[in-house]
Amino acid sequence: QVQLVESGGGLVQAGGSLRVSCAASGGTFSRYYMGWFRQAPGKEREFVASITWGGTGTTYAGSVKGRFTISRDNAKNSVYLQMNSLKPEDTAVYYCAASRTDYSSDYRKYNYWGPGTQVTVSS
Repeated sequence: QVQLVESGGGLVQAGGSLRVSCAASGGTFSRYYMGWFRQAPGKEREFVASITWGGTGTTYAGSVKGRFTISRDNAKNSVYLQMNSLKPEDTAVYYCAASRTDYSSDYRKYNYWGPGTQVTVSS
């Protein structure tokens, strides 16, 4: 199995940028598809972005496409989410997740999850 820990969350102003990171341990990181999800209070878990084993394939939710970029560094066992042009509606706890099978937008396809990092965007 693999353990995941997010970092880099914080408070930013609307229009600003932030990069959250996820460090993996206990598994072969390069063999996992990785995804980012977020959850705001009272709302369902929402897909944000995902990436293939080698990082050549990515997919994004329509709400973040063009603003967010997912990337991975297999040598560092890490995955990142660069968030630009942040909006107040981006405020949520951001989670990274690992899947053995695919980089689906369905959270049920992911096997391992980090504890999350809070991102708050003020207006």
